[in-house]
Amino acid sequence: MSPIILALVALPATVVAVTVSLLVLRRRPRRAAAIFVVTGGVVLVASVAVLLVALGSGPAAAGTLPQAPAATVGTGSSASWAALLGAAIAVAGSSIGAAIAVAYTGAAALAAMSERPELFGRAMVIVGLAEGIAIYGLIVAVILIQRA
Repeated sequence: MSPIILALVALPATVVAVTVSLLVLRRRPRRAAAIFVVTGGVVLVASVAVLLVALGSGPAAAGTLPQAPAATVGTGSSASWAALLGAAIAVAGSSIGAAIAVAYTGAAALAAMSERPELFGRAMVIVGLAEGIAIYGLIVAVILIQRA
């Protein structure tokens, strides 16, 4: 199973587990504490088991991968999905970060300008710097798309 599919399956399960644990914690704190201790112990035992298996196994055999034909490289091959996914994450993350930054700096700029209107220029520079976060994400996305 690919890591992306595993993450997409694990995310709703994690949300449900956290929600149920918060409900149990709110109604029965002692039982929730016992459940958290048992769950932590199970996770600890599982992680130690995985560590022992990883340390006990020998080195991986390195084989040669078949080379893709030159015509399919860069034309939507299966290897370019990671670069495109990274570009999408870069744009989405930087846009969300810029939106949060502009919300806070914009509110503070309006509050400052209501008291002293001569601060308009300085306030707009600060808001513009917050908007620059989105441009950085766009530049990273363009670089990643060129490599795809």
